Amino acid sequence: MTVSPEERFHQPQPRYSKEEFARRGDELYDTQVRPQVEEGNHGKIVAIDLETGAFEVGKNSIIASNLLLAHHPDAQIWFVRIGYRAVHRIGYFEAG
Repeated sequence: MTVSPEERFHQPQPRYSKEEFARRGDELYDTQVRPQVEEGNHGKIVAIDLETGAFEVGKNSIIASNLLLAHHPDAQIWFVRIGYRAVHRIGYFEAG
């Protein structure tokens, strides 16, 4: 199957304000998704479709979103890093 550049980079237009997007995402994660993904997935990313509640887990946001978009191509995606308060960290990190 050949995918055109337009299809490959299609991103649905946001249908919610930033505030509503975050509220819906947090609510779905806390009430429906967290109980199903928390055990054994610490540090992985969950991509959640805000409209259907469907979700996929991956080792990073690209993998999780690709899995979700394969089944829900118009998904409004909210990301959560399982077990953390933020998906990404900005700043210097010194290991060890």
